[in-house]
Amino acid sequence: MQYSPLSHVKQRVKVGAPLPFNIRDHDFTLLLARGQVVENFDQMEALFTRGALVDLAELQTPADKVRLVPAAALPKLWTACLDKLGDTLRESGKDGFVDALDDSTAPVLALVERDKDLAIFQVLRQNGNELVQYGVNHSTHAAITAYLVAQRLGWSADDAQRVFKAALTMNISMLELQGQLAVQKTPPTAEQRQSILAHPGFSRTMLELGGVTDTDWLDAVSQHHENHDGTGYPGGIREPGDIASLVRRADIYTAKLSPRATRDSIAADKAGRMMFMQEPGHPMIAALVKEFGVYPPGCYVKLMSGETGLVVRRGSTVMTPIVAVISSPTGIPLPQPVRRDTAQKGYGVHSVLGGHAGGVRLSPEKLLAVLAG
Repeated sequence: MQYSPLSHVKQRVKVGAPLPFNIRDHDFTLLLARGQVVENFDQMEALFTRGALVDLAELQTPADKVRLVPAAALPKLWTACLDKLGDTLRESGKDGFVDALDDSTAPVLALVERDKDLAIFQVLRQNGNELVQYGVNHSTHAAITAYLVAQRLGWSADDAQRVFKAALTMNISMLELQGQLAVQKTPPTAEQRQSILAHPGFSRTMLELGGVTDTDWLDAVSQHHENHDGTGYPGGIREPGDIASLVRRADIYTAKLSPRATRDSIAADKAGRMMFMQEPGHPMIAALVKEFGVYPPGCYVKLMSGETGLVVRRGSTVMTPIVAVISSPTGIPLPQPVRRDTAQKGYGVHSVLGGHAGGVRLSPEKLLAVLAG
């Protein structure tokens, strides 16, 4: 282990706040454990004076740890981090919710920054449990989408994180109901419709009870179904905030990409066109289409060559992604995926395919080999 003097990271220690790491004496014996509190400034100065130490490994932020992870470990890390985030959402009624949400959000945002194509891939991928886990999956997909679009729009880091959390928690009061509706083949009942109409306000109330005090975040949650023409709900207001407006669009776009019991998922290219046609020229929609491209990572496509493949990276334009070809023009699965740049002649995208392109799946290892190529 390597240690640093506590005095070198004094900005990380706050009087009255839980310690983010263990503090050890000069002989490495434990003085204060992570989570304990430095009671006053005299105690803090005493720790500096006696030469207290901190393990350098404990000083790493989630972003630091994600940056150091080998590329081969990223798919499993994404799964673990999203699972933790989902657990946090489902346990919103427990004490310490805000801190738990911060802890589970930080590594996901770090993963997004590490590889944005792989982040978009998470939004498009189909796990096999979409309907049962629809509420949590949809919230995380909308949050990733809103965060990426906010960055594309040039929003501040604080507002980009705020829109991520607003989208993540917009439906926190109806996660279970969303799962029920996703598998339900009949229209919502009167009771379900009432819950749907009330959920923006209920979600805000749950967040307030959980300790959220950021009014911009709370307003975005309560307004994420409002429209500028006054046709939204629950208040019919005509001036929802920008954060709420972006959350609403990310919500709509990602809902189109997800299957329901009553319909298949909408193909990515068609979903993007539908969004654009509904609001042509709107800067948020333009940013969304530019960020994801017409053929975003994670969607299956058929090429002009007749080959079938999986989009793994955005390309030089929104129409020319990088594709991992997984089957030949005659439909024979390839032993190893072949990287195709669809900007090259003869390899343009012919069409988007639904589902898993005939059941052929690309393992994380093979996916990463193509991404690195």
